[in-house]
Amino acid sequence: MAGDVEGSDKSDDLWERFKAEDVELDVSESEVIVTLIGMRLAREGVEFVVNKTPDECENCRMRNTCTNLDEGRRYRVLKVRSGTGHDCPIHDGGVIAVEVVEPTIKAAIDSKKCFDRSKIVYVPKVCSFIDCKFRDFCFPPGLIRGDKYVILNVLGDLQDSCQDNRSLKVVELKRAV
Repeated sequence: MAGDVEGSDKSDDLWERFKAEDVELDVSESEVIVTLIGMRLAREGVEFVVNKTPDECENCRMRNTCTNLDEGRRYRVLKVRSGTGHDCPIHDGGVIAVEVVEPTIKAAIDSKKCFDRSKIVYVPKVCSFIDCKFRDFCFPPGLIRGDKYVILNVLGDLQDSCQDNRSLKVVELKRAV
C-alpha cells in the first residue's frame, strides 16, 4: 500500500487517499467508555477532541460522567444510548449518554521509526510550514506529546512531499496502554 510521491498531482492524490481512508475499528469491550456529550455531537462515527472542563461544570451533578475522558485526546462515538437527555449550561440542547473509544489516528512520522507493530513515543518535530497540506498528519489533533503509540499500519510515503525535506511516512497509530 505504500507508494512514493513525486509530483504535485501524485501528492494531491496521496493527500486525498490518506484523508479518505477510514479504518474499521477492532474494539474490545474494555476499551469502550460511557460518557455524556452534547446532543449535537451525539451521532455514531463523530470524532471529537476533549477540551478543558469549563468552570460552569464545577457544581454539576453530572460532572463525573461528563468529565471522564482525557483532555486533549480524540474519541469516536460508537453508539448513542437510548434514554433521557440531561440539561446542561454548556451544551445547547443538553447532553446524552454515548459509548466512545479512542480511534486510530493517522500521523506522519520519521520513516526510520516506521515498522508495523512497533511502539513509538510521540514527539512532534518543529515545522515552520504552517500552510503545508500535510500539517494535519504531522500534528494530528488527539495525539499527546510523550504518549506511547503502536504503529498498526504503514500507509505510505510522503517522500518528496515534505516541504521541510524530511523523510516521512503516514502511519496508523493506536495509543499503547
